Formats: sequence, structure tokens, C-alpha cells
Amino acid sequence: MNEIKIKLGSNNKGFIILYEDDIRAGEMVISVDGSTLTVYHTEVEEKFSGKGYAKLLLDALEKYAIENKLKVEALCPYVHAQFKKNPDRFETIWQKD
Repeated sequence: MNEIKIKLGSNNKGFIILYEDDIRAGEMVISVDGSTLTVYHTEVEEKFSGKGYAKLLLDALEKYAIENKLKVEALCPYVHAQFKKNPDRFETIWQKD
């Protein structure tokens, strides 16, 4: 069973973490500063690749940004590529500049 947790420290830096059966399968490295959520990196462990877990992390990022009225600065190449590929889907959260 998959579970996603968002963990932010007191410095507003943290992770969106995907677990499969309580094993850490992948993560996004993020930070929040005011109304901006910056995503730096997305990684899925090799043994979990091909299961669509990067997309699940992206979906969780999108949901969190919408719920918290945040704009996403996509420094992560994967997230940036998905935003460019699907601009209509992400237009409300994508901080393009």
C-alpha cells in the first residue's frame, strides 16, 4: 500500500515522501518561503522505478500547492518538464519567472 507524507522542518525545508509498504520509495526535496513552494529534486529508488511513483509525487505536490495557495518554482528538471508538457493543468500553481 502506498502512502505519501509531507514533512517540513522549522526552517520550512523538507520532503514529500512516498512509501510503499512502509519502505521509502521516493521523494521530492522542497522548501516553502511565503507563498512560494520550491521543488529542487525528485527521486524514486531504482527498485521502485517504472511504477509511476514520480507522477504520484507530482500529484501530491500539486494538491499541497493548491490547498495552501502556493505557487511552485520548479527547479527540479522532472517537475519543470511536466509543467511545460501540461501548462493548462499547472497554470494556477506554476511560477514561471
